Amino acid sequence: MVHVLLAFFALALLPACTPESGARPADEAPAPAPPPKLYAEQRELMGTVFSIRVDAKGRVARAAVAEAFAEMERLEEILSEWRPTSEISRIAQAAGQHPVEISSDTMAVLRAGLEVSRESKGAFDLTWAVLHGLYDFRPGFARLPSRAEVRARLPLIDYRDLVLDEAASTAFLKRKGMALGTGGIGKGYALDKAGAILERHGITSYILFGGGQVQVKGMRGDRPWRVGIQHPRRPNEYIAYFEATEGSVSTSGDYERYLVGPSGERIHHILDVRTGLPAHRSISATVLAPSGLYADALSTAAFVMGPERALAMFDRLPFPVKAVLIDPDCQVFTTPGTLEELHLQVELQSGVLPGCD
Repeated sequence: MVHVLLAFFALALLPACTPESGARPADEAPAPAPPPKLYAEQRELMGTVFSIRVDAKGRVARAAVAEAFAEMERLEEILSEWRPTSEISRIAQAAGQHPVEISSDTMAVLRAGLEVSRESKGAFDLTWAVLHGLYDFRPGFARLPSRAEVRARLPLIDYRDLVLDEAASTAFLKRKGMALGTGGIGKGYALDKAGAILERHGITSYILFGGGQVQVKGMRGDRPWRVGIQHPRRPNEYIAYFEATEGSVSTSGDYERYLVGPSGERIHHILDVRTGLPAHRSISATVLAPSGLYADALSTAAFVMGPERALAMFDRLPFPVKAVLIDPDCQVFTTPGTLEELHLQVELQSGVLPGCD
């Protein structure tokens, strides 16, 4: 699972309509004021880079941003499967033996993960982490597993074998050898918690970026924030952007980490846990949800499910979701009403995205 590159469109990045030098007609409106300068910081956390930009100044901005980063560092300590002392790791270490007491934060992440697992019928599955290490997409270290290696681990993947006891504040994996991976949901939760801290400091306008996921609140000057959707086959080109005053946008795509197979096929890192192989029903799935926690997991689930099944899932959810889904034929699918709100930067051809050849 990955959350691929998203970018917010600052006003300066969009074409500007400015009058020629000299006088302008009397009935011409004055040029809009430039948006306020943002206070910005970034840090490496959770295996990626997090950025915080706030419409605030001085000590208020510095104190709020420092506290937000400290909270994300704390969450990394308990949610990272790469840290042997984390709560997520301790649950795996005790798999098949006994429940492990967990914090309210870990409970919230696991509870939401199970909700998305059920709604997606297992397309998203926190127990996918037993597949760690089979694939390596790093330049110079590329590795693909044999089918036998993959099949040997598949029996240990089943979200229904993760048991949460909220009264006792425990989590339990039923079978020895099982593991949990929160990379597809933990970063979104960290963005939610960071945003809540900023708001407690009185900051009502901000944009957060982490691992390819963008979270916004408030306005960028006199307009909503703009969050772009990358073209899945043209690096550094955006096909559209959302305007939003609240919510989180996450994209899962097959173009961030991948290898080209012997027959020219794209072998990427978003795996279908039923087969242990790269999912093939989508090339991009973008979700705008009310919270980072759900946006992160839902974009992964939608990618694996494919557009038609994903749209049916979104229709069942108890909260509103906007989605832009692209299948292997570059056909673009959207949730009802989303296409009318989306600001397209390319012209679709009978619903097909150009430039995917």
